[in-house]
Amino acid sequence: MRLSNLLPSSSGAAFPTPLRIVCIGGGTGLSTVLKGLKRYARAPGERAGSDSSVRRPLVEITAVVTVTDDGGSSGRLRREFDVLPPGDIRNCLVALSEDEALLSRLFQYRFPAGRGLKGHSFGNLFLTALSNLTGDFSQAVKLSSEVLASYGRIYPSTDSNVVLEATLENGEKVTGETRISHSRKRIVRIELNPARCMPLPETLEAIAQADLISFGPGSLFTSVIPNLLVKGIAQAICRSEGIKAYFVNLMSQPGETGNFTAADHVEAILDHGGQKILDFVVLNSQLIGRSLQRKYAALQAFPVANDSSRLGALGLRVLPRELVAESEVVRHDPDRMAEVVVQLAAAGRRRRRRLLEAKRRMAAAGA
Repeated sequence: MRLSNLLPSSSGAAFPTPLRIVCIGGGTGLSTVLKGLKRYARAPGERAGSDSSVRRPLVEITAVVTVTDDGGSSGRLRREFDVLPPGDIRNCLVALSEDEALLSRLFQYRFPAGRGLKGHSFGNLFLTALSNLTGDFSQAVKLSSEVLASYGRIYPSTDSNVVLEATLENGEKVTGETRISHSRKRIVRIELNPARCMPLPETLEAIAQADLISFGPGSLFTSVIPNLLVKGIAQAICRSEGIKAYFVNLMSQPGETGNFTAADHVEAILDHGGQKILDFVVLNSQLIGRSLQRKYAALQAFPVANDSSRLGALGLRVLPRELVAESEVVRHDPDRMAEVVVQLAAAGRRRRRRLLEAKRRMAAAGA
């Protein structure tokens, strides 16, 4: 089937119920996707029949966020208070918040000085305090979403206090996200310790009902893949009848994905999550400015090469799109990404409908 037939220009506004989208990742990449998707979501408290809900396609957003960060403010709070790292969760809360002016600025505020406070963000402290009050980090995230009038649901990939471990190409073992991200040897394998950490039941339910499950963009080995290592998540994604799509990073990441092509990124995901975990690969087809390329080259970061033929040989559909934001840094454009996400979700809804109808016909024939 041609991509033009699968992904029409209309985003699927005619669907009677919201398109269900599960976004998996961490860091700034995941929050960028969520920020763009928010304009397609029904506002908190908005009635389904209101004029604004009719004018735009509606989506139901679920974010599944990695919890392996051990650096900066998150790492300090994790060590001192035995809580899950709040930083990536905080970024997602802000991205989905109704009020991007005051509350989100407050959550992102970082103390510039103060004994014990310097370097901490208010949002990290808020989540830590609420987690201690409730005794449940996941509940703290839920309550924080209510405070910020979130346009979606946010779940940590696991509520276990997990540590990331990497095996490098020379056989060396490296422990901890910060050390792994600064490694200079190619990463062969990523694992979680403890390995038998469990996801939230709500995460598995959202995956089972999803029209689209999206991965990335974001650090491959420390933001995207760790979510797939939580027991049951990769298996649930492979069983899903929705579309599964990976947004490839714009630039390589020194110490983590140096010299990685798009297919190298994808193969790492397939190796850790299984061959059925992806259907689509979304590539950036837009040229990155020469001045920006020179700036990043000085840091040993380069545009990720789009080796589409290798991706096709892996049995995946390649979707090239212009996705770069106009900025002084290389970033994905949240609105352009969201448009692709909604189109894929609409295609996923149609696919799930066809599969359901096929099952009904088979059941009727068997009766």
